[in-house]
Amino acid sequence: MIAVIKTGGKQYVVSPGEKIKIEKLEIKEGERVAFEKVLLFEDDKGEVVIGTPYLEEVNVLGEVLKQGMGDKKRVFKYKPKKRYKVKKGHRQPYTEVEIKEIKKGKVENKAKTEKKKS
Repeated sequence: MIAVIKTGGKQYVVSPGEKIKIEKLEIKEGERVAFEKVLLFEDDKGEVVIGTPYLEEVNVLGEVLKQGMGDKKRVFKYKPKKRYKVKKGHRQPYTEVEIKEIKKGKVENKAKTEKKKS
């Protein structure tokens, strides 16, 4: 069973038991999260359902494992003969989520849903 979800402006192919790193969500470690923006769903029989743009009856439930920061990326700007040099660093925050289940039907009240941005 697999699904394609959309979160943080990116799309992820997920299956139960898989761990993924996504854009930071404001949810504490150990809490459950529900992804409602499901673009594609394939069940165990191999039947594929594609949303237009999202599937209303399919939800992906996961648990937040940790909040972290990615590796440091270094940015260096340089202009010759101008004595201009700038060195910066950046660490992207992320949320690590373990996908618990993919199910049809409405989302549970216990799980926090990802906030939809208009």
